[in-house]
Amino acid sequence: MTTLSDSHAVPTSGAVERVTRLCRWIETAETEPSLKQLADHAGLSPHYCHRLFKSVTGLTPKAFAAACRAGRLRSALAGKEPITGAIYEAGYGSSGRFYTQSSEVLGMTPTQYRNGGPDTRIWFAVGQCTLGSVLVAQTERGVCAILLGDDPAVLVRDLQDRFPAASLVGADPAFERDVAAVINLIDHPGQATLSLPLDIQGTAFQQRVWRALQNIPPGQTASYTDIARAIGSPQAVRAVAGACAANALAVAIPCHRVVRQDGALSGYRWGIERKRSLLAREREDLSRRPQALAADPNAPVPEQS
Repeated sequence: MTTLSDSHAVPTSGAVERVTRLCRWIETAETEPSLKQLADHAGLSPHYCHRLFKSVTGLTPKAFAAACRAGRLRSALAGKEPITGAIYEAGYGSSGRFYTQSSEVLGMTPTQYRNGGPDTRIWFAVGQCTLGSVLVAQTERGVCAILLGDDPAVLVRDLQDRFPAASLVGADPAFERDVAAVINLIDHPGQATLSLPLDIQGTAFQQRVWRALQNIPPGQTASYTDIARAIGSPQAVRAVAGACAANALAVAIPCHRVVRQDGALSGYRWGIERKRSLLAREREDLSRRPQALAADPNAPVPEQS
């Protein structure tokens, strides 16, 4: 199993309480507090405040504030308030500047989000791999879902539930080639790489976890605790497990490489036997590539900035 040096001290209960108060302030503030204001409020230096906040929440204060704004915007768009009003109400100072980053915040424009994504087109196809059925879906930005299962109809319903008002389009020949690349990755996870762009949609914390998962080399594993430490949030082990469970991009984001602290296999969204099979295949693939074995088997998961 991959090992990590424990460079992050576990915050004390008092430190956690301080950060919790700062989180409540950020959540309710009309304008985003500066790092200096947060540090002064907590009686800390700005540098230590930034470091402590990240160790407890897994996010920097600025990233946490951005996540809060995005959450307020989603809530406002779910109501009847005009879109421009919702943008300002959520804390975005300029609607023009917001629109340039709306796809990153919402995955689509505010109008599309409010209407359930009716203008969003998603191409999809269902195929067969050695682990059963696989559904691959792609937006204009990249692959947004790789779902595994036994029943193709269940996988399609899962996709429909994720994008209830999107326009689902059957695959064309060009997309079929992309599906073949995904199937090759599933069948040979220790040899194949996926060069297709990914449309990764999740919270800021989930995306930090998923980036850390992508840094675990094929054939190796890391524990949930390892990942929590790697993202600078050693106490967030349960949240890391939740992010792994929320991953909708099987194998491309390799949550199958995360195991319990004792190395035993834990739950996997697509079934524990598929997880066991993927890990076994990776090791088998690597055994056919002697040069890969020269790599340090205990190379740590790189920490996230």
